[in-house]
Amino acid sequence: MKTLLKLVCLFALGAAALCAAEKNWTAPAHKIQAQVLSDQIMAAHPELISITFHGVPPGLSKVYTMFAGSFPDRIGNADDPDDVMIIELGITILDPRWHRLKDPAKKFVMMMPLRDASGENCGLLVAAYKNPDFASSGSNAKLEAEFFAKGTKLRDELQKQIPSYAGLFEAAK
Repeated sequence: MKTLLKLVCLFALGAAALCAAEKNWTAPAHKIQAQVLSDQIMAAHPELISITFHGVPPGLSKVYTMFAGSFPDRIGNADDPDDVMIIELGITILDPRWHRLKDPAKKFVMMMPLRDASGENCGLLVAAYKNPDFASSGSNAKLEAEFFAKGTKLRDELQKQIPSYAGLFEAAK
């Protein structure tokens, strides 16, 4: 029974990895406004490793994807279940990635609802911050609160630049 359970878990992890790498959307040939915002955020925030925008592109239904971000090769990758949960429920996830030995750099990930200028949740914003060594910081809770404050401040400032969700997909100006 334990062997069967292990096999089911391995299959589920493998299937999740395949789904995450699968493309489900192709960006237009022109740069979209969301990509301009991503580029601006990365230029203004050296403490970030990456910033990505996720949601359902206009004209599609239930096709959750990364549609802009600091890793252009990942644009169009299908979203993971936790990404979809944030988009649909409007929750925030703080992910300190404490024991991820395979990550190339230590990071702290904020996954939060993306909001338009009217305050409506309209997608997902993922900010990956460079993460100092937790052991030397003295307090994990204090560090988590700092990342939460930074992430929500960034998101709230960005909100002012998003007149509408559809506007994120318009050609860059």
